[in-house]
Amino acid sequence: MMNASHRTYATASAVVFALVALLQAFRAAAALPVQIDGHLVPVALSWVLALAAGALAAWGWRSR
Repeated sequence: MMNASHRTYATASAVVFALVALLQAFRAAAALPVQIDGHLVPVALSWVLALAAGALAAWGWRSR
């Protein structure tokens, strides 16, 4: 059983991961270019990261 503090943490984490997932999916769907230190980040990586962040968000919601 979770106390109020753990429940708040799980909810906040789920919301943050859901936002990251949505932003990554938007970046991938719009094919927006991203460069890190002069290297182009492939759009496919954003799809993978969107799925990973979405899974973490779902896990956070379930653990509440």
